[in-house]
Amino acid sequence: MLVNKVSDQIKKSKLISRDLSWLRFNYRVLDQARDTAKNFFDRIKFLAITSSNLDEFFMIRVGSLYNYIDYGKERLDYSGLRELPFRKKLLDYAHRFVNDQYLTFNSELKPLFEQHGFDVLKIEELSEAEQKKADTYFKNTVFPLLTPMVYDTYHGFPLLMNQLLTFGVVTRTTEDAKAQDRVTFVQIPQNLARFFEINRKDKIVFVPIEEIVRWKIKKLFRNVEIVSANLFRITRNGDFTLEESDDIDADFVQEIKAKLRTRKKGRVVRLEVERNPSHYLMKILKERWVIDNANVFTISTLMDLRALWQILNHRQFRDKRPKPHPSVLPISMPMDGVDLFEYLKDHDVLLHHPYNSMEPVVNLLERAAEDPSVLGIKQTIYRLADQSRVTAALLKAAENGKHVSVLFEVKARFDEERNLREGDRLEKAGCFVIYGISKYKTHTKMLMIIRKEGEKVTRYVHIGSGNYNEQTARMYTDISLLTTNELYAHDVSEFFNVITGHSRPDEYKILLTSPNSMRTQLIELIRWEARNAKKGLKSGIVIKINSLEDRETIEELYKASKAGVTIKLIVRGICCLRPGREDLSDNISVKSIVGEHLEHARIYYFHNNGDPKVYGGSADIMVRSFDRRIEALFLMVNEDIKQEAINILYYNLLDNQNSYIMREDGTYYKKKPTANEDIVDVHRLFFSKNCREPQEVELV
Repeated sequence: MLVNKVSDQIKKSKLISRDLSWLRFNYRVLDQARDTAKNFFDRIKFLAITSSNLDEFFMIRVGSLYNYIDYGKERLDYSGLRELPFRKKLLDYAHRFVNDQYLTFNSELKPLFEQHGFDVLKIEELSEAEQKKADTYFKNTVFPLLTPMVYDTYHGFPLLMNQLLTFGVVTRTTEDAKAQDRVTFVQIPQNLARFFEINRKDKIVFVPIEEIVRWKIKKLFRNVEIVSANLFRITRNGDFTLEESDDIDADFVQEIKAKLRTRKKGRVVRLEVERNPSHYLMKILKERWVIDNANVFTISTLMDLRALWQILNHRQFRDKRPKPHPSVLPISMPMDGVDLFEYLKDHDVLLHHPYNSMEPVVNLLERAAEDPSVLGIKQTIYRLADQSRVTAALLKAAENGKHVSVLFEVKARFDEERNLREGDRLEKAGCFVIYGISKYKTHTKMLMIIRKEGEKVTRYVHIGSGNYNEQTARMYTDISLLTTNELYAHDVSEFFNVITGHSRPDEYKILLTSPNSMRTQLIELIRWEARNAKKGLKSGIVIKINSLEDRETIEELYKASKAGVTIKLIVRGICCLRPGREDLSDNISVKSIVGEHLEHARIYYFHNNGDPKVYGGSADIMVRSFDRRIEALFLMVNEDIKQEAINILYYNLLDNQNSYIMREDGTYYKKKPTANEDIVDVHRLFFSKNCREPQEVELV
């Protein structure tokens, strides 16, 4: 009865739960691992990604839910459910996902390992000679790193680290018949390779490190009886919200460092454990962490599928994965090797990554670092590559006496420590470094190079949707603009003054910014389309984003749909809007594109009665984007650049190889071309010049 009531409540809601929508997104990623048409190693990659995704989901989203439950705060989900009913619904759905995830691994992928040149085996499946190698590895490398941590009346419960494989070993002293069982925890250090590798003539054998430890566990427990030894893994709450403070003397960097330390002690929100664990062990763990069966996930085989990355990155298999398609020249910069300082004086350049390389941006920054005419560089940084050329260029610029100011966002989730470290390097080199703005997360991506050219100063601007990360730029689809147009230069200069100083610009000319006005300006653009529709004028909205969650904006989209506006949404991940509901969203369609590249570009199109307004930038339609982040969307004023962006939307709408169509109930189905349709795969098509040429196309 309660189940039916919960289901009815979810169906009645005008909005879809953000968290349930996210789990459906991870199902679309899992679908890539199930796709037999894909390269086998790519299928393994997608399965590993689902595991990483789920870890973050539990740390952040489930962690956030427990912040309400643990502290007695009320929370009403978009589905209409309160905290505890929603917790049950969410964890039930997560259990179903994990079952399907491991069904894919065990039934669809693992049986194919051997024919692809490798296998994952247990100790008993090794030859005697191979077991000797494993034994030597244990003695020399593993054993010295293991530290048994006993828990009994004399020893407190040890701090078990987040997401590390752990054995819970129940022991009994054989001499004392009255002695009670005791539990000892043995964590496998994270700096050990997940697999011990053995080369055979016909294949590579990967032996899970936990199986070697299990095999030799008695070495840690001499003269005691081992009653049971069970492998488990915990996930802790990693969600923390920085408190807003008006104390201008507060050391914000130290606050971040303190928050990072709390992640190690966050409450446990998930316990993964192998089959048939000790009841005694489970009773202790559940009581200690205040969890129940809903938080416990039984794993039937390899625990933590992120381990598959070691196989994927093995030198033996590097050539077995599809090679990345070579990048092509941007439409707006058809010549290779141009002098960008000269070219940008007369041309704007739109880059569409990864189809266009990020090299023009990095090269421009590296040239600026050495160019004696460059006076200064200003940049926002959210995520960087390992051994970043961007950081190297900024360091070189500072060494060469240029003014360099950088805003490092130290609240970039899971990159906080790296950004603190890189910011410290730049500070020591003489750069002016700001570690974020305490109230807000700076998510916008901007670069400005100030160059003296004769009697005047030219400002070279780069603004886009992607991070300054050379590695992810080869995998993520993003857009960015290079320009010297004074409209952009003026607004970006003002924007830097706001985030690095104490300035409030009267009005931006081509930027929509948050947290001040982005939501209201986007809503006004939506309302303008609704007014046009009511007047019988042409109208339409096409938006491509990562996530759609802001309630106020969704309500305006519903109103525009009722007014007769055709609305086409391309939302990769979370979508809380219900498309196609009668008398609410009849004119709204939603699709998600998930495939070879991670869709990351944000493009907003408003028909405007035949004079389209098109914006690109860093912001999704989310509460956090509008209220808790510093974001920017830029208007495309160059007609050719605008048409390029429209073409990108057009082919994304046509895609029938990577697209999933959202139903009214929040579920998705894979789009397939009909007998009369051409195959359209945007992840391949955009490497072709023809589809990228500016041309007149109809979006709505």
